[in-house]
Amino acid sequence: MKKKYIYLLLFIFISKINILATNVYFRTNQLGYLEDDIKVAVAMFPKAYNNITNNSFSIINLFNGDSIAIDSIKITQTWQPMEMCARIYFSSITTPGEYKLIGFGNESPTIHISNNIYSGAQEIPLYYMRQQRCGYNASLGDSCHRHDGILVLSREKDGTYINVTGGWHDASDYLQYLTTSANATTQMLVAYLTNPNVWEDKFDSNGNIGCNGIADILDEVRWGLEWMIKMNPNDTLFLNQIADDRDHRMAVLPADDKVDYGWGKGRHRPVYPCAGFPYGLMGNLNNSKGLASSVGKFSSTFGLGAIAFAKTDTIFANELRRRSQIAYKVAKANPGACQTAPCVSPYYYEEDNWVDDMELAAVLQYANTNNQKYLLEAIDYGRQEPITPWMGADSAHHYQWYPFYNLGHILLSSHPEKKISNEFSRNMRSGLQRVYERGKDNAFLNGIPFIWCSNNLTVALVTQAMAYRKLCNDNQFIEMETSMRDWLFGVNPWGKCMIVGLPKDGDYPRDPHSALTNLEKIQVTGGLVDGPVYYNIFKSLKGVHLRNDDKYASFQNSIVVYHDDYSDYSTNEPTMDGTASTTIFLGILASKAHQ
Repeated sequence: MKKKYIYLLLFIFISKINILATNVYFRTNQLGYLEDDIKVAVAMFPKAYNNITNNSFSIINLFNGDSIAIDSIKITQTWQPMEMCARIYFSSITTPGEYKLIGFGNESPTIHISNNIYSGAQEIPLYYMRQQRCGYNASLGDSCHRHDGILVLSREKDGTYINVTGGWHDASDYLQYLTTSANATTQMLVAYLTNPNVWEDKFDSNGNIGCNGIADILDEVRWGLEWMIKMNPNDTLFLNQIADDRDHRMAVLPADDKVDYGWGKGRHRPVYPCAGFPYGLMGNLNNSKGLASSVGKFSSTFGLGAIAFAKTDTIFANELRRRSQIAYKVAKANPGACQTAPCVSPYYYEEDNWVDDMELAAVLQYANTNNQKYLLEAIDYGRQEPITPWMGADSAHHYQWYPFYNLGHILLSSHPEKKISNEFSRNMRSGLQRVYERGKDNAFLNGIPFIWCSNNLTVALVTQAMAYRKLCNDNQFIEMETSMRDWLFGVNPWGKCMIVGLPKDGDYPRDPHSALTNLEKIQVTGGLVDGPVYYNIFKSLKGVHLRNDDKYASFQNSIVVYHDDYSDYSTNEPTMDGTASTTIFLGILASKAHQ
């Protein structure tokens, strides 16, 4: 057996000497494949070949050196500047172990096959969430932004101090948004409630190392919920944002943030209310038209939190339930989208839709009260947006349709009344079908639009596909589902894993747009980076450039780009909400090890 392994290594070494590795580039899931997965690698050829067959490739078992035939090969649309691409199938290999794909004088990274490969991966995003904490931050051993904040654009309340310290920084800047924070909290709640037994307890509620008898993901959820309570200081005031893009004047560690917003360097930061009209401080205005998108998120997140804490902390759960009901009434009375506030630049989260937020809020009112009127209202809201609009679209504005998947649809699809479940299952299926149609002919089955934060859309697609498959017992999208999951772990043109530090020996971002990494070489473990964008977006954004040579230049084209470069905040910046969204599908995959 040892002899066979030595022969294998010798074969690979000789092949590398005699035949240029650039004959083919292999893209595989660098974390690995589950035993019953549809297993696919993508081959990218700098030049086209006419005689590629199944025999052009083989799989080598690294344990015993055996050569295994691939199942099949499918030539696909190419990815420029490559001249040819193919999908290589090897699903018949189900024996746990380590393998390599061999062909055209090159080899793939090691291919891991096991039902245990995702065990522990579900915890990795929580490292980034703890790192993003505002106020006391155990990961950095310091506190920051302790003077938040001063109300602005709040009419008679302008200039009032309000204690809103806490929550998470949105990305590598230190702004904080109700929109993304509420969604992040909801995503982690769903991840916990879907698979409560897979989550570990290694940190306390403040993020310090040490068990406290509570799953770490619930500690993170509570951190978000308690900040949201601060952002809802009374029954009529709902706050939407802390700080603005004046934050971008300096890149420092959080505790060293000395931006002066008018109240002294490093002192108070502005706090913006939820507003149903266009607003901004320095000439740039958003396009807000109502309160329902933001206040609806208050309602749904509080409502789901009430369910999660009902058995372990009834006082907290009851308070969340009360706040959820009040927020629902306010949101219902103020339809329309509430956007974040621009300041010195014209950028903001351009959320246009809001009925999805109200659908989810209504579903959770129904879950907490069993009052049929909320179910009927949820159905009505859901019918106003049967498909999340980015699904099947070529492009979209930044965060125009957010959240990126509709949890209300998923919950209504699980309703015991068939008429209801069938309608919303059909809506989910239609959205998935639209994305599938856009990507079915390309090598990666990727049909999402490459807008800013495209990786967030990828995670949303995987999450919806998983939910649809389980709820409807329908596997028609399973290859797209696994392909888009694999995209996040290296089956993409750049061979890039999109979550920092996962897998630990993978090709993940080493130069992310993060002050922590740039200044102190602190790895932002668990952070999901924005992901590839249309080249037109990359070249249009202010301040985006490359400070180093592009090591992925051979795979860039005039349509879509990705750069592992600090100065490209459009593709390589980790985001808090995108990271939180990965906990759902990673928790599901990790549960395989417990079955």
